[in-house]
Amino acid sequence: YRRQRAKETRLSTFNRTETKAMLGSYTKVLFVRDPFHRLIAAFLQGMGINPSFSSFVQDVLNSGAHNTSVAWKPLVSLCRPCLVQYDYVVMFGFLRQELGHLLRRAGLPVHGLLPELSDSQVQWTYRWLSEQMFSELSAQQKQQLSRFYRWDLAAFPFSSSFLSD
Repeated sequence: YRRQRAKETRLSTFNRTETKAMLGSYTKVLFVRDPFHRLIAAFLQGMGINPSFSSFVQDVLNSGAHNTSVAWKPLVSLCRPCLVQYDYVVMFGFLRQELGHLLRRAGLPVHGLLPELSDSQVQWTYRWLSEQMFSELSAQQKQQLSRFYRWDLAAFPFSSSFLSD
């Protein structure tokens, strides 16, 4: 798109005509991850100052969807999938498979650009971690998390998410 871009220009700063032209000129790729996995990753990376996962989750729930960190904010509030028609949605846990397809479609070489870890290893690890962390939560916290991420769960196929159970 011809308009000069500043480092932190947001899509909302453009008028509708400019936004439509800009979005039409790009290939739009959205990377999504199970919201419960995002919470686990944020906790493990030390973003929560609490000693337990349960107290970390309670802090997230207490902060509300609008005052929360980008690391665990609901995806639909960040990427606006109902407003932006993404050309590709790449799911974490299927990165190797989906990125290979995306790179081939873009005419780029696939070999050497993909992560070494296999998708099945990632899925197994997060399944095990999810079971462990989910068992630490109270029934009320589980229900509140499902409600907190209800739009993400409706917008994306996280069928194996612990939050959609």
